Amino acid sequence: MTRVLVTNDDGIDAAGLHALAAAARSAGHDVVVAAPAEQSSGSSASIVAAEADGRIAVDRRTFDRLDVAAFAVHGGPGLIALIAARGAFGEPPDVVLSGVNHGANVGRAILHSGTVGAALTGGLNGAWAVAVSLDVGMDPREFHWEVAADAAVGLVPELVRRPRGTVLNLNVPNAASHRGLIEAGLAPFGIVQTTLTEQDEHHIRLAVEDLPNDPLEGSDAALLADGWVTVTGIDAVSIVPFGLRPRG
Repeated sequence: MTRVLVTNDDGIDAAGLHALAAAARSAGHDVVVAAPAEQSSGSSASIVAAEADGRIAVDRRTFDRLDVAAFAVHGGPGLIALIAARGAFGEPPDVVLSGVNHGANVGRAILHSGTVGAALTGGLNGAWAVAVSLDVGMDPREFHWEVAADAAVGLVPELVRRPRGTVLNLNVPNAASHRGLIEAGLAPFGIVQTTLTEQDEHHIRLAVEDLPNDPLEGSDAALLADGWVTVTGIDAVSIVPFGLRPRG
């Protein structure tokens, strides 16, 4: 039986989290849920937490119709994945499932995502991991959380045949059906942009809006918009040659 940590950045009460935990439990995995007590979107892989006397506050939770151990943590998803790997919630997880996020995580902007940050932190600590997001857009009328959850859990058997530390970023159309899974590269940008709308001596206000241009053909953003579930292998740390010669 595979030990699975289910976490997110939308918080312990998020519908996407519950759908993902239910799907993992239905697949026969040994599931523990640990998620932020509050909304933590945009936290990336931050390990900052609300501490008292050097201790991180953790509250036990119960879910209706879902019999799993659950914890609300007063810290972000990256921290949760880190302390889970150290045994904070029982046996360290073999797999980290992060999501289902409220909104797509595509393009190089995934750097800022707490959903992705938790998966990458899990990978860095020896787990297999999937960050899964539902492309709900700016004004959704309905949410197909179960479709995204099933897509993520369905990838686990194939994922664990890869080396430990393998991390996938998965994006699912917000629809009852989709065209299937396709591997995709990251778009140069995400599908939304932030703009500065107000600034004075003490305050700054940002707004989030859709990008005005079409996504790059063949990228995760473009393929997702075309009805595909996009799968992208990602790596938290890689070595890039800088080209500096030794100096003495």
